[in-house]
Amino acid sequence: MMGTEIRRITGVRLAGGQPCDVDLADGVVRCLRLSDRDIDAQAGPDHLHRPGWMLLPSAVEPHAHVDKAFSWSLTNPLYGDLETAINCWRTYAEQMPATDVYFRARRAFSTYLAHGITAVRSHVDLLSGPDPLRGLAEVVRLREELRDVMTIQVALLCSSHSPLSQLHEAMELGVDVVGGCPHLSPDPAAETKRLLDLADRFGRPVDLHTDEQLGADVQTIRPYISEVARRGLGGRAVASHCVSLGSMPMSELTPLIEQIRQAGLGIVSLPITNLYLQGRADPVRRPRGITALRALLDANVTVAAGGDNVRDPFNPMGRADPFETTSLLITAGHLGAEEALAAVTTNGRRLLGLPPAGPAIGQRADLMLVRAETLADALAGPGDGRIVLYGGRIVSRTTVQVEQAHNMIPTP
Repeated sequence: MMGTEIRRITGVRLAGGQPCDVDLADGVVRCLRLSDRDIDAQAGPDHLHRPGWMLLPSAVEPHAHVDKAFSWSLTNPLYGDLETAINCWRTYAEQMPATDVYFRARRAFSTYLAHGITAVRSHVDLLSGPDPLRGLAEVVRLREELRDVMTIQVALLCSSHSPLSQLHEAMELGVDVVGGCPHLSPDPAAETKRLLDLADRFGRPVDLHTDEQLGADVQTIRPYISEVARRGLGGRAVASHCVSLGSMPMSELTPLIEQIRQAGLGIVSLPITNLYLQGRADPVRRPRGITALRALLDANVTVAAGGDNVRDPFNPMGRADPFETTSLLITAGHLGAEEALAAVTTNGRRLLGLPPAGPAIGQRADLMLVRAETLADALAGPGDGRIVLYGGRIVSRTTVQVEQAHNMIPTP
């Protein structure tokens, strides 16, 4: 069944609860019928009949760090804030071989795919030592190896200490996106301009780590907005994290968000890592390390969300699962179910510059089937079954068998 091109999906429900049947051809949704008619379950290998399952768009991870993934146990880790995590990682990365990056990153991509994620943008560090590009080269290699099962975008995570010649060499490896952390630079405005100059030179979009701290005293998003607007980069520029927006009073936040909207700057929220890293200095009434989600959405800013780090010094937890992110968007970010789903699907694709995908006529057949009765059930993170399609082909299937001494679920 793996790799099979699917032509029909029947007996499923859409996110809104409507029963439907779907026809696929050439990797695209060609027909969608809202129907609860009885269908023969033995229809053939290219026909998925799944009563009790939901049909959703496959998910997007708009902000990963696969070069760091699954390194928690390797890094002599300390539970701590952003600075602590950076120091733990840098110490380990100094002697990290390229093969270590390859196998951990491949495991990360495999885990994303199993959980229904078919598009990943990963930021990748330049490393210290005699071969600073060794980790980047391995992730670019994986992008090519896995292109038949998922879309991978490689974002160069530039350091303000990296010379421009080294950045040019890195870009020439085939980097898709320019990234960096201007808020950690001695001169954030100058670093922002340097990174956008690099993006202009190579014709690449931009995705910057932005204001990953509580409090409104650091706002490197302001020069970023100005540069995006001046260069006409609307729709090709993303600000990730933006934690400080969640600390601003509405009187300051409202006009700033309007500038974000007018510039066409997209926002990526990363709740699990920022909830872990931020607020440790506050023993009571601890603030949440989440951007101003409601205000951004109400202003029609495109907001996506992701899991960021997976079991590394920046986050010892993480399942590489979009439903972990949706659960936090609802419980900690106070979004509705439909908003949370959009943040890990359609909005993520928009910010990554990908064509629309999902159960709608004419859209790419990147789809996820989940054993769940309602959207809320799905977003809570069911663990008993997922089927993932990429361009209409099955690329991952997860099944779980539960055995108990008693039948614990009563039959109506």
